Amino acid sequence: MTAILQRFTNIDRDEVAPVLASAFFFFCVLTALMVLRPAREALGMQRGIETVRWLFMGTAVVTLLVNPIFGLLVSRYRRLFFITATYLFFAASLLVFYGLLVLAPAGVGVTSGQAFYVWFSVFNLFTTMVFWALMADRFSLEQSKRLFGVVAVGGTLGAIFGPWLASTLAQPLGTANLLLVSVGFLVLAIGAAWLVARLQPERLDPLAAGDADAPPAVDEGAVIGGSAWEGFRAALRSPYLLGISGFVLVLAVMATFLYFTRLQMVAALGDDLDLRTAVFGRIDMITQLATLALQLLVAGHLMKRVGVHVALMLLPITVALGFVGLAIVGTLAALIVFEAVFRAVQRAIMRPARETLFTVVSREDKYKAKAFIDTFVYRGGDVVGAWTEGLLGRLGLALAGLATLVVPLAVVWAGLGVWLGLAQRRVAREEADPVPGRDQAASPVTSSYSSST
Repeated sequence: MTAILQRFTNIDRDEVAPVLASAFFFFCVLTALMVLRPAREALGMQRGIETVRWLFMGTAVVTLLVNPIFGLLVSRYRRLFFITATYLFFAASLLVFYGLLVLAPAGVGVTSGQAFYVWFSVFNLFTTMVFWALMADRFSLEQSKRLFGVVAVGGTLGAIFGPWLASTLAQPLGTANLLLVSVGFLVLAIGAAWLVARLQPERLDPLAAGDADAPPAVDEGAVIGGSAWEGFRAALRSPYLLGISGFVLVLAVMATFLYFTRLQMVAALGDDLDLRTAVFGRIDMITQLATLALQLLVAGHLMKRVGVHVALMLLPITVALGFVGLAIVGTLAALIVFEAVFRAVQRAIMRPARETLFTVVSREDKYKAKAFIDTFVYRGGDVVGAWTEGLLGRLGLALAGLATLVVPLAVVWAGLGVWLGLAQRRVAREEADPVPGRDQAASPVTSSYSSST
C-alpha cells in the first residue's frame, strides 16, 4: 500500500501516517458540514432570494465579531487547546439547535431557519480554516505542494459521504438527529487533530539544521501570544498577505455570482421545499464526484510539476470560460456542468495551492491573519458578489451582463494568482538563504517586503 501511495501521490514512507490522519481529519470536518448543508440551502430560500442577500450581510457581520474572540484564544492558549475549543463550541451550538427542534418544534420557523443559515455559514468557514491552518503549521512548503492535494481527497470523500448519510438517515431518524450525527463527526475531528499533532512530531528549525524542506520547529506547549487584533493588522500591513486577501475576495465574489445564478435557476423550478432540497443535494453530489475524479488524477503531481502560480491561475480561466458558456446556453444542465467543473478545480487544485501560500508566513499569521482572510474577507466578498449580482438583475442584464463583468475581473484574478505564486517562491528562497543581518525572528513575509511597506 505504501508503494502504491508513493507512486501515485509522491508521499514519502514516513509521511504516510500523518497524511492519512490529516485526510481523516478533513473527512470528519466535511462530513459534519455536508450532512447539514442541503437543509441550510433550502431554509435560506424560504423568504426569497433577496432575503439570502441580507443573510450574507448578517454572516459577514457575525464573522467580523467572532474574529477577535478567536484571535484572543490564539493569543492566550496553545494551539491544540484553541483548535479543540473551536470545534467544541460549534458542537455545543448544534446541541442547542437540536434541543430547539426536539423540545420546541412549534417555535421552529422562518426566523430560526435564517439564524441557522447564518450560523452554518460561520461554522463552515471557521472549521475548515482551523483545519488548513494546522496543515500549514505542520507541513513545509515542499511537502504542501506534494501532500495537500492528497489530504484534500479526505475532505471530498467527506463531502460525498455527508449528503449520502443525510439522505439515508433523514427519514428513519428525523432531521433533528442529523445534528447529533454532525456533532459526532466534530468530536472525531478533534481526536484526529490530536493524532496529526502526534504523528507529525517536532522538527528542527530548517535554518539552524540546514534542511530547507523540514517544517519549522513545533513546540506543543508554546503559546503564540500577541494581540487578538494582530490578524487584522498583519493582513493589511504585509503586501503578500494583502495579495492573498485580494485573491480570496475575488474568489468569493465569483463563487457568489455562481451561487446566486444557481438559486435563480432552482427557484424557477417551483416553491416546493423538498424539491429544492433534492435538487441542491443532486448538484452537490455531482460536484463532489467531479472533484474526487480530478483529485485522484492530479493530487500530489500538478503543483510540483507546474508550480503554485499556474495552479492558482486555472480557476480564473475556468470561471471566465464557464460564465461565457452559461450566458450562451443558459440552462440548468449547463449550470450543473459549470458548477461541477468550478468546484472540482477550486477544491482539487486551487484550494491546496492557496493553502501552500501560508506555509511561508509566521506561525502567528498562520492562525490570526489566516482566520481574518478566510472568514471575514471571504464573507466580505460574498456580500459584494451578492449585491452586485442583484444590481445587474434589477438592471435587466442577467447572465450576459454578469459574463461581461466576470471576464476582465478573471484576468486580474489570474494575474494576482501568478504574482502570489512567484512571491511565495521568493519568500521561501530568502528563508532558506537568509540575508545577513536580517531579523530571523520576524515573519519572513513581512521582512522580505519591508522595503515596500
